[in-house]
Amino acid sequence: MTTVLLVDDQTLLRVGFRLVLESEPDLEVVGEAADGRVALEQVAALAPDVVLMDIRMPGMDGIEATRRVVAEHPASRVLVLTTFDVDDLAFAALRAGASGFLLKSARPDELVDAVRTVAAGTAVVAPRVLRRMLDLFAPHLPDGDEPVSAAPDRDPRLRGLTPRELDVLRLVADGATNPEIAAALFVSETTVKTHVGNVFAKLGARDRVQAVIIAYECGLVARGGGASVRGG
Repeated sequence: MTTVLLVDDQTLLRVGFRLVLESEPDLEVVGEAADGRVALEQVAALAPDVVLMDIRMPGMDGIEATRRVVAEHPASRVLVLTTFDVDDLAFAALRAGASGFLLKSARPDELVDAVRTVAAGTAVVAPRVLRRMLDLFAPHLPDGDEPVSAAPDRDPRLRGLTPRELDVLRLVADGATNPEIAAALFVSETTVKTHVGNVFAKLGARDRVQAVIIAYECGLVARGGGASVRGG
C-alpha cells in the first residue's frame, strides 16, 4: 500500500485528489495539510510514501516545505503541483529535492500514475522537459562556461565517477532514455541500468531529476549543448 499526504491550501482540490487516489486499491490518503508548516508536522507523524505538494501556499510555501521534507524525512518523496509545466517555481521545487511535478489540470489517471511512479523511486519529469527547464533557467545555475572536460577535476562530486559513468551521466542530462543510452554506448540496457544506479549512488542523487541538476551545477553539461560521449 502506498500512503499519500495531500498538501494544498484549496479544500476542494484536496477533496478531489482524495477521491481519485482512494478509488485505487493500492493507494491510501493518510492525511491533509493546508500549508507547509502543517505538512512538515504531518510528514513527521505519518511518514507518507508520497507528499503531493502545492507550490503556492500561504505561510511556508511548497518549495521550502519540499526542501525540509527531503532533508528531514528522506524516505518520503515529494511530487509538486504546478499550474504551468515550465516555470521558475517548478524548477525551484526540483532543485529543492522534489522527485517531479504534476500539472493541476492533469487527468485522474495521470495523477494516479505519477504517485505510483514517484513511490517506486522514479522521477516524474520527462527527460527532455527537464532539459528544457534547465536551459530556460540556466541563469539560476552556477556558471558553466568552463570547458566540460575540466568538470570532473573541478567539482568533487564528479571525481568518484568512472569515465563510462561520466558518459552515462552526460547522456542522462541530455534527456536520453536507457535504451537510447544503450544504443549510444553499444552496451545492453541491463548494463546501462547498472551504470545509472552507480551514478545515482555516487552523486547522492535520488533519481534522474537530481542527477541531471547536479550535472548542470557541476558544469558537466554545457548550457544548451548536447552530450559528447565515446562509443564502444
